[in-house]
Formats: sequence, C-alpha cells, structure tokens
Amino acid sequence: MFYFEDYIGYLVAERGASSATVSAYRGDLQKYCLFLETKRDVHEASLVQREDVAAFVADLSNREFAPSTIERRLSVAKGYHRFLVREGFAEADPTQTIPLPRKPHALPDVLSVAQVSELLDGLPSSNPVEMRNACLLEVLYGCGLRVSELVGLDMDRVYFEEGYLRVLGKGSKERIVPFSGMAVKRMREYLEEARPELAGAVHHPVPAVFLNARGGRLTRQSVHRITAKAGMAIGVENLHPHTLRHSFATHMLEGGADLRAIQEMLGHSDISTTQIYTHIQAAQLKEEYFAAHPRA
Repeated sequence: MFYFEDYIGYLVAERGASSATVSAYRGDLQKYCLFLETKRDVHEASLVQREDVAAFVADLSNREFAPSTIERRLSVAKGYHRFLVREGFAEADPTQTIPLPRKPHALPDVLSVAQVSELLDGLPSSNPVEMRNACLLEVLYGCGLRVSELVGLDMDRVYFEEGYLRVLGKGSKERIVPFSGMAVKRMREYLEEARPELAGAVHHPVPAVFLNARGGRLTRQSVHRITAKAGMAIGVENLHPHTLRHSFATHMLEGGADLRAIQEMLGHSDISTTQIYTHIQAAQLKEEYFAAHPRA
C-alpha cells in the first residue's frame, strides 16, 4: 500500500496546495509508484529501499529527462517519504541520503524594454476578445503576475482608487501588487467595454476578471496561446507568460527598484529566488563589455 491519497490529502489540508500543485504532485507520484511496482517489484511504501529510489533517478537520467524534471520528481518523492515516516506509515526515509541532482544554472529569458513596448503598443483592440488580450498582457507585464494568479483574479480584488491588485499566489498566500499606468488604462477599458459583452450570455456570471468567449473563467492554456501569438507578431517565437514576469522583474531592477521590494511584488518566499535577476544584469553587462572593449 502506498498511502497515495493520504499524502494528496495532506498537501491540500495542511499545506494549502493549489489545485495545479496537487495535479502536478499527483502526476509525479503516480509515475514514481508505477516505476516501483513495475520495475522494482515493490508494492508497499514501507518496503522501498534507497536502491529503489536510486534506480528511479537513474532511469530518468537514462531516458534523458531534463535535470530540472529529475530534480522535481525526486523532490516530490522526498516529500512523500518524509510524510510516510512522520505519519507512521514507514519506519525510514529511503531518500534521505540521496542528494538532489545539480541542474545547470540557466538564466530566464527576458524581453528588452523596446521589445515589450513593441509587443504591448502594437496589440489590436477592436473587439471584446482583443481588448481582453491586450489587457491581460499588459497586466502580466505591468504587475509581474504568474499565469495562475492572472486567471484566478476576481473582480473584488481590483482596487483602482488605491492602485493595487489583491493576488492569491502560491500556497494560497495573498499579497498586494501595485497596479498603475497602462495596466490600469487597459483594465478600465476592458471592464467597461469588453467584459460585459463576454459575460452577457451567461445565466450565472463568474467573478473572474478575465473571461473566455463563453463567459467562463479564462484558462491557463488560453493565456499561453494568447501570449505565444502576441510574441509571433513581433518575431519572438514561443513567448511564454513567465517571460513577461521575468521581464517585469529585470526592468524593475534596472530602473533602481530594491531587491526586497521586487521580492514582495513577485511573491517569492526566499530572497535567493529573486536574486536571479541580479545575475541577469551581470550577464548583460558582460555582453556589453565583450562587445565594446577593444581588448576583451
């Protein structure tokens, strides 16, 4: 017995995990338990040995999964086994002495200020769907939101007069995000002129700010498609919503914003996560140096 649902219940009840997090953990755990059963002939959580976990990691590596994927799946397995020991379902944690694999340091993609301006200033807004798209892209960049935070934003969390959004982030943690400039302008236009039309055909209106063409809450997948399409219009392939969030943070830092303030706006629990943007600045400086210095 793997006590699979017990752990999922723990993530929801005690950790306050979002539905997206639960779904991701469920998928990774299912793959892990399936490997134990089919490849290692282990059918009880209490019987898992260090060698079984090491074989799981080796299998992922042999199948050429990305280091980040291997790290995530092993991290999920570690949390799962810690839970089993804590709850008395197992006597020992077989993952305790297995280190997380080192993944290569990769800086996130960012757009230049000029690219962002070209992207946002060139967006069409001749109908409700186009106005919605223009608004959501402006808010993604202007407020540095995650996609889940954008689609989860409800009408009662938009404060025009006070100039902020009340955002529900990872782990259901709420934070205040400054909201001004073009993001406010686009939002007012969208809420006044476009959203009523999108919501018009629905008998039971939803509280979401961003609606699909049927009046329901817009999905994460739709936001990904909208962002990618907007990127293609300026010659940027596979533009990801998170790239706009990275660009927000990078441009804030370049403009002189304090790293702690950026941490608060992004909703990072650890300042080390935010410090990645100082590395981006350093990388850009090196590029400028090598391009311009006669003896570089």
